[in-house]
Amino acid sequence: MGLGGWTMAGTGERVLAMPETTPPNTADAGLELRTHFVRHRNAVVARADFGELYVDYYLHLSSNLIKVAPEHDAMFKRALAAFTLHATTRPWNEFIAWTINFQQPLVNLFLTADNETGAVTGRVFAENVKEGPDNLFFADVVRGSQPKRRSAVTFQGSDPIVAVEAFYAQSEQRGARFFQIAEEDVALVIEHPDCDLPWFRGLSNPQVASLDQDETLALLERRIYRWHCGCNQLRMMEVLSPTMRQDPVALFAGDPTIEIRCPRCGARHAITREALEAFVGQNQEGGTPPEPSA
Repeated sequence: MGLGGWTMAGTGERVLAMPETTPPNTADAGLELRTHFVRHRNAVVARADFGELYVDYYLHLSSNLIKVAPEHDAMFKRALAAFTLHATTRPWNEFIAWTINFQQPLVNLFLTADNETGAVTGRVFAENVKEGPDNLFFADVVRGSQPKRRSAVTFQGSDPIVAVEAFYAQSEQRGARFFQIAEEDVALVIEHPDCDLPWFRGLSNPQVASLDQDETLALLERRIYRWHCGCNQLRMMEVLSPTMRQDPVALFAGDPTIEIRCPRCGARHAITREALEAFVGQNQEGGTPPEPSA
């Protein structure tokens, strides 16, 4: 993953791309997403039932003792579905991250995906969120070895779907519409050049649900996505290394072990002082690794 890192909008939280992560287990079934081109309408549709991905998300919360307020949880699930559908329409060599900053309720939703591995993860930030005049949507993209690109748009309300549709309209310069066919069945329809705009703008849930019967669809791709961050102790020690070099006493406060949460997914990692001292010593001998750029 080519992205070195960036600062989470509204929190000051450094979120790392973490290139030396543990890869996803390809033996896991994962969630299959298919994209189709709607012939004669010039649009692309992606659709999936997100039940399995939601289960993996809840297992992650449970295993890491993460508590999410019900209101924030509902928002995150909608954002996760929209984000994964968006990712599956993007090039294979893209690393993508979204920060969706809401002022009411005051919360940040963070999501990230590596299209090369099909890994998708994220978390809710409900503390230390910066207050401001507008809701803000930040999209970061790295394609291959190219520099990171960031776009930012404002949006209204507290619905992540509205935020994503505003991002498409303002930043992508094309229409995108999301449809919740059932509780966990969500579809994305994206406008392409020469799109049949009256048809696109008039689409309803029943129409999208029966697209495969009423329209001519051409399969574009099948992709597999899995809830996976890949964070590990090595990467967490890299996060802690600068503080360890500057003030190890304050960092550990007399304890032999500290707990750190992954900035991307919130997973808990216990780091012993002995292990961190050894890690910092090894890196000093071989040269201090560069800090990720903001």
